[in-house]
Amino acid sequence: METFLIKAFQLILCLSILVIVHEFGHFIFARIFKVRVEKFYLFFDPWFSLFKFKPKNSDTEYGVGWLPLGGYCKISGMIDESMDKEAMAQPPKPYEFRSKSAGKRLMIMVAGVLFNFLLALFIYSMILFTWGDTYLPLKNMKMGMNYSETFQNIGFRDGDILLKADNEELERFNSDCFRKVVEAHTVTVLREGKETVIPIPEDMMQRCLRDEKGFADPLRIPMVVRELAGDDTPAALAGMQPKDSVVAINGTATPTFYDASDLLAMNKGKEVTIDFYRAGELRSLTLRTDSLGKIGVAVMSPMDLYETVTRTYGFFESFPAGIQLGVNTLKGYVSDMKYVFTKEGASSLGGFGAIGGLFPSVWDWRIFWERTALLSIMLAFMNILPIPALDGGHVMFLLYEVIARRKPSDKFLEYAQVTGMFILFALMIYANGNDIVRYFFK
Repeated sequence: METFLIKAFQLILCLSILVIVHEFGHFIFARIFKVRVEKFYLFFDPWFSLFKFKPKNSDTEYGVGWLPLGGYCKISGMIDESMDKEAMAQPPKPYEFRSKSAGKRLMIMVAGVLFNFLLALFIYSMILFTWGDTYLPLKNMKMGMNYSETFQNIGFRDGDILLKADNEELERFNSDCFRKVVEAHTVTVLREGKETVIPIPEDMMQRCLRDEKGFADPLRIPMVVRELAGDDTPAALAGMQPKDSVVAINGTATPTFYDASDLLAMNKGKEVTIDFYRAGELRSLTLRTDSLGKIGVAVMSPMDLYETVTRTYGFFESFPAGIQLGVNTLKGYVSDMKYVFTKEGASSLGGFGAIGGLFPSVWDWRIFWERTALLSIMLAFMNILPIPALDGGHVMFLLYEVIARRKPSDKFLEYAQVTGMFILFALMIYANGNDIVRYFFK
């Protein structure tokens, strides 16, 4: 329950930030062009709101709705999700959206997307300024990685060290590395000291989406104790210490963490003999595992065991680096969108459950801000898609007006808005339905 609440709070906080920044973009540009904003709401408020207030001498009501599916900025004289037909039936007023030039209306509509993208660039810059950029080069992962069944079926083997995708060197294990691997013609790995070339099928991404087995696990490492989970754990009572490196259990060699973990799981609640190195000396001890096959230790990660690379950034240095990181993230996300229109890609779509799964079960500010920046880019891109009811739909009709020199009728825009809202609700139901199916039936 605690894990769920931590993830849920991170999700709500993240979405609140993104929605407020997005709607503020519309708000500030509307006010710049002297367009009245009637409401500025975090979350939707059908029938009632949790909180609202209207400052004295202000035209805008500010509030928080009860339905956390987004937010809105109600701009006078604009056909939006409020479907205020009564107001639109009145003659245009100077302070209304529809009374402004197409160029000004276009800037108001683009502002939300622009603010989300700028927010992502700022967050990435501040992450680099605050924490720097520390990563583990793939070539330093001396034991390689464990690969999923999907990748083993095309020739990968546990322990392979990734070197190149086609002729491009693979530097670090991240989404960009995965993207390069699945889109390459060949991947070169280091296997038992020799370079091996693995051909990659053209439909590799579709196979990954269909199989849902993932790519690779970097935890192909020795089992080295980082810390004891408590003074009363089996490991602590038996005398284990931090930096002890487990090499065998009951006489069976355990070169990797998974080997040791599997053997311990096979001996739940039983006595086991553990061989380990301490300061270069081979030692042994006997202990009894708990009912889950655990011994009460936290193990070192690849970042603890292998040589990492760290780059720090000054305040002004962080901005060009953050911009580059944000642009690359956007390019990768846009590139991945082509898979959404495949059968496998459509079935992989997720809703709030999938988004919540991006956040860790323990609070980590760096990860929180990284996920917030990513979702800000995703929100910006999704919002600019030419779908009626999204910002991109309004932009599409405004561009038509600029090019054709004639404005679509209000009746057409109303129908387009209803159609767009139907499409969006259908997509939302489908995506969240996928979450439910994955949770209960897979």
